[in-house]
Amino acid sequence: MKTEIIKSLAINFEDHSQTTENGIEFWFARDIQHLLGYSEWRNFQKVIVKAKTSCEVTNNDILDHFVDINKMVRLGSGSEREIDDIMLTRYACYLIAQNGDPRKEQIAFAQNYFALQTRKFEIIEQRIKDWERLQARQKLTLSEKELSELIYEQTGNDRNFGIIRSKGDQALFGKSTQQMKNALGVPKGRALADFLPTITIKAKDFATEITVFNTKEKNLRQERQISAEHITNNRSVRKILLERGIKPEELPPEEDIKKLERKVDSESKKLGKNPDKLK
Repeated sequence: MKTEIIKSLAINFEDHSQTTENGIEFWFARDIQHLLGYSEWRNFQKVIVKAKTSCEVTNNDILDHFVDINKMVRLGSGSEREIDDIMLTRYACYLIAQNGDPRKEQIAFAQNYFALQTRKFEIIEQRIKDWERLQARQKLTLSEKELSELIYEQTGNDRNFGIIRSKGDQALFGKSTQQMKNALGVPKGRALADFLPTITIKAKDFATEITVFNTKEKNLRQERQISAEHITNNRSVRKILLERGIKPEELPPEEDIKKLERKVDSESKKLGKNPDKLK
């Protein structure tokens, strides 16, 4: 397909997109019909029926993506009449393209155009999840640093932090730190939290924050007191997780946080190269 045709089709599809009051992008089926090269509405309706079936097969609610409407159109005589139309989400358009005649240039373009647009949102969603996990890990690092400094201030021994944190892990997971590392395949010398999912990182952080707060409030000055406090807090957090059907020790490991940091940093640097400019 020639570059000029691709550019022309892209402009046409973008020009016909609409936006709801809630900011949801959609297209009218009557517009998509012509953009995809179908001259007859009844023939295009057959493609829509197939697309709805595909939507159902993927466990998506048809009514979320195909919304029947009636609208008035102006005739050549200047009068108006009411016709049936359908509001289509980006995903609905993608399914229609997938079920269309692949010999049509417009169909070939639409299949890739809507697949790419859908993929963009999947990438954004994953990026947000990655960012949330990085933020949670950084927050836990700060909380543990604060607890470590507090323990040293209160007990005069900086080795107690490792022992207390390990007891906290035992209370949260029902397994020791090393047992959890072995179960998740954590490399030697790496922190367990670097491979935990976001929910568990936040759980550890929450328990640590409570320990920091109560150590200050209750003026706990002995290792056994702070240790008991940390165990109690982690047990309480575990109880909440279990009540919600979450067993922290059974959750699968996530991507190495250091690899995730490098990936996000690399993507951020790429954004700085030849960025779009306001003209």
